[in-house]
Amino acid sequence: MPQQPNPASMRNFMIVWLGQLVSTIGSSMTSFAIEIWAWEITGKATTLALVGFFSLLPSIIITPISGVIVDRFKRKSLMMVGDTVAVFTTIIILFLYLTNNLQIWHFYITGAIVGTFNQFQSLAYSSSISLMIPKKHYTRASSLEFLSGYGSNIIAPALAGYLYTVIGFLGIWLIDIFTFAIAISSLWLVSIPQPPPTTEHEKLANIWRDLGFGWRYISTQKSLLALLIVNILFWLPHDLGNSLYSPMILSRTNNNTLVLGSLASAAGFGGVMGAVILSIWGGFKRKIKGVLWGMIGAGLSKIVFGLGRTTWVWIPAQFCSSFNFPLNGSSDTAIWLAKVPPHVQGRVFAARSLVLQIASAVGYLIAGPFADQIFTPALQSGGVLVPIFGELFGTGTGAGISLLYVICAVWMLIVGLLGFSVPMLRNVETIVPDHDVEYTS
Repeated sequence: MPQQPNPASMRNFMIVWLGQLVSTIGSSMTSFAIEIWAWEITGKATTLALVGFFSLLPSIIITPISGVIVDRFKRKSLMMVGDTVAVFTTIIILFLYLTNNLQIWHFYITGAIVGTFNQFQSLAYSSSISLMIPKKHYTRASSLEFLSGYGSNIIAPALAGYLYTVIGFLGIWLIDIFTFAIAISSLWLVSIPQPPPTTEHEKLANIWRDLGFGWRYISTQKSLLALLIVNILFWLPHDLGNSLYSPMILSRTNNNTLVLGSLASAAGFGGVMGAVILSIWGGFKRKIKGVLWGMIGAGLSKIVFGLGRTTWVWIPAQFCSSFNFPLNGSSDTAIWLAKVPPHVQGRVFAARSLVLQIASAVGYLIAGPFADQIFTPALQSGGVLVPIFGELFGTGTGAGISLLYVICAVWMLIVGLLGFSVPMLRNVETIVPDHDVEYTS
């Protein structure tokens, strides 16, 4: 049987979470600064989308074996390796910047390296949650992850937007390195439980069979497969639209980084509010309701956001959009944690992560060309779509990107609505038994 969560494990979870929160703030500041720098240099949506694509591509390749590694090796060590590699890549970028050799393609390479090791780190972390805390707190723990991500969005954009003009890239990257050091230190301080291995899992001869275990497990549980498919159909348009978010705002506002930072902060406040409410409430008793209602709420909010042209529309729409994601993501995570036994979570979560990453990579890969080569020209003055959508979206670079963004949002809304009509998905929590019998106290 897996180690039972105890109060010390809960304390350890909070220590690790706080360390990751500080690190996320530093990483978000760097990402925000990179987006501004890259857009100022190229003015192309494709450039920003490719950074996301190259960050995902290597992790897609190594994901099948990452689950096997996470289930076989010490998860705490894997998490520390992920943070350490991120520090070294930041130092390399810093050196290139100081020697005036930094170019856009350098971010593609470092993004690929960091993305690869982040895959091991995030998988090791997510697979450890069920061993550190009681099952009844799964949704709350997941909501804390959203609190960390969205909380950093409140602080990081404002800091990065101000510090970018004061201390530049150099200062922001030094801050990022310092936050990574805090994250690594938090891992040194705690003990992270390991699932008890079995002889079968320890045999090196079984590694090739283990590579396909995660997918075979999901495919035999048809309701879990349905849950994975609905997530693919939701996150593909989400990531396609999300990769266009910064270009859309910057082109609509004449490169106003203050507006971009304000919207990121609004998203942060919305996500934090959603995560706090969820951590207190605990979510729907039937978690699948949280998954689907979160999709519906996010889709509706993003439609309004894409149609807007001023901060008076963008800020509340962005707040409402982000408010829904803790409900969606925490509910989804709680289902997987409850249904999949801890000793195979590494491989199963890796298989799940692989297909979602492929969907995200497709979204990032096609977003730039769609925006720059199809939708932007179509809504330029005299474009073929101006008679149809010109009055609603206007004309110019931002107009075409906004149309594509709204199409993605409508897609997200439809996926959430249709999910309630699929019995195999709607009843996933009754069809698939929990990996244990009942909630622990």
